[in-house]
This record gives sequence, C-alpha cells and structure tokens, in this order.
Amino acid sequence: MTGTQTAGRRYGGRDAAQRQQERRTRLIQAGLDVFGTAGYASVSVKQVCSHAGLTERYFYESFRDREDLLTGVYNELIATISAETAQAAAAAAPDVDAQLRAGLEVFIRTLAGDARMARLVLIEVVGASPRLEVRRREVLHEFAALVAAVVGPLPDSEASSSRLTMTAMSLVGGVNELLVDWTLGHQNATVEELIDLCHTLFIAAYRAISDQP
Repeated sequence: MTGTQTAGRRYGGRDAAQRQQERRTRLIQAGLDVFGTAGYASVSVKQVCSHAGLTERYFYESFRDREDLLTGVYNELIATISAETAQAAAAAAPDVDAQLRAGLEVFIRTLAGDARMARLVLIEVVGASPRLEVRRREVLHEFAALVAAVVGPLPDSEASSSRLTMTAMSLVGGVNELLVDWTLGHQNATVEELIDLCHTLFIAAYRAISDQP
C-alpha cells in the first residue's frame, strides 16, 4: 500500500484531514451567515448544510448538533475579536488612555461592521443553552481581564484588586449592553459616537480607581 493510501487518499493535493477542515470552515461560515441573519432558533441543520453546499453527513463529522455549531462559530469569532483587540491595545502602550481607545475602537468597529457577527455574538448566543451561557459569561470575564491588564496594576492591596476587577466587569458589561441596544436599533448613534462614549466612560473609571486628577 502506498504512503498516500495509508495517509488517506489525496484529491487536488489535499489529504482527508485537510478536506475535513475545509468542510468545517464552510460550515462555520454558513453558521455565521444563517444564524446571524435568520436567527439560531429558526435555522435547521439541513438549512445550514444547504447554505454550505454540503450533505448532513459532513455536518456530523465536525459537529454534534446545531448548538455545537453555534458554539464553534461563537468561539472562532471571539478568538479573532479578542486577539485583534489585545493587539491594538498593546500597540498603543504604554499610554493607558491610548490603549483603552485603541482596544475599544477595534472591538466596536469589528462588531458594528458586520451585522451577522454582531447579532450572533451579542444576541443569538444569549440563553441558547446552559453550556453556551456558561461560555458567554467566561467571555465577559476574559474581556474584563483584558481591560484590567491594561489599567493595572493598582497599588498592591486586596481592596484595590477587587475594585479593579469589579470596575472592569462593569465597563465590559456596559459596552456589551450598549452594543446589544444599538444592534437592535434602539440607539441611532454613529460608530464614532459609540467609541467616544465608551472611551469617556473607561477613562473616567480609570482615573477614579487610580486616583488620578
């Protein structure tokens, strides 16, 4: 038996594992498209597969069910947004004001620039399942930790650390809810206005907890 046979047949220069990954990527993209437009509750596995141009057999080689796909799409989007936000903040170091604005600008523009992404990340995952709700809370804490890392460390004390953690979570939660409201059409602010408002709140909080004038 040849080496290509033992590793799985190659088609178009790609082995079985590569082809499976390509199919998974197509399903992730299809999930973003249909969950982010029609909504998670309204979409079936069959519809996802039709949009991806794949049979249900290929869906189940990568995902257990619709919830598993929604989780996969959400995790991939969050990984990208988180990495780009952190990179933008780090590039503006060491000025905390500039770091906060750079991070907020990337985060808000990324979501505001893609209606599918905003709907999926901010709305469709909410209450979709107990497992996804746990993951969503983890993501809020991860972004709060990112904010705290930019702002901190504060003077070394347990009270300061607790205050920073609570402040960061309050800010992240506030931005999240503001963007939910904006995505649902309850706010008619421009993206620039959203960024300016959130930056103002972040800087005010930073100055308050660090006792800066």
